[in-house]
Amino acid sequence: MAALALIFERLVNLRASKVTPPRLLEEVVSVTRASLPSSDVVNKLADNSVLGGVLASGVRAVIAEPRITEEALRDVFESAGRAAVHRLEKYLSPLGTIASAAPLLGLLGTVIGMIEIFGSQAPTGGGNPAALAHGISVALYNTAFGLMVAIPSLIAYRHFRGRIDAYTLDLEQACDRLTPHLMRFAVPRTAS
Repeated sequence: MAALALIFERLVNLRASKVTPPRLLEEVVSVTRASLPSSDVVNKLADNSVLGGVLASGVRAVIAEPRITEEALRDVFESAGRAAVHRLEKYLSPLGTIASAAPLLGLLGTVIGMIEIFGSQAPTGGGNPAALAHGISVALYNTAFGLMVAIPSLIAYRHFRGRIDAYTLDLEQACDRLTPHLMRFAVPRTAS
C-alpha cells in the first residue's frame, strides 16, 4: 500500500507541466526582453512550476543586486537548482527502500514458515509427505508476495529516477540560456 501511495504521489507531482512547462523559458525571455519584471510577475513565475521557481531566483538576484557578476548569478541558479532537485527527489528514497526490502521480507517469511514446518514434523521421521509439500508451498507465498511488491516498486523507482535526471538537465540548460540574457541588465562593475 505504501509503495502504491508513493508511486501515485510521484506520478502526480513529477508531471512536465508541474516541473518544466514547455514554453516557460521563452515566455520569461520575452517578458524580460526590454526590462526586468515587477515583483508580482516574478512571484507568479516562482509559483508557476519548479522551473519557474529556479528562473525567478535568478531574476530576483539581478533585481536585488544590479552589479551582480555572471559567476554570482550562476551560483544563485545552481543553489536554486540543487534545492529544486532535492524537492523533486522527495519520497524516492522510501520507494527504493521498499523495492529493496520487499524481497528480503518475503524471504524472511519463507524461512520462518520453513522452520515452523520442519519443527512440526515428528522427530521419528513419520511425517506425511503431502502435508510437508503443502506447507512448503504455503511458505513460498511470502517470497512471491515480496517479489510482487518489489518488482513494480523497482520499475517505478528507476522510471522516476530517470525522469528527475532529465528534469535536472532541462533546469540546467534553461539557466544557462537565461544567464546571458539577464546579464544584459547587470550594471558593469567599475575598477577601483
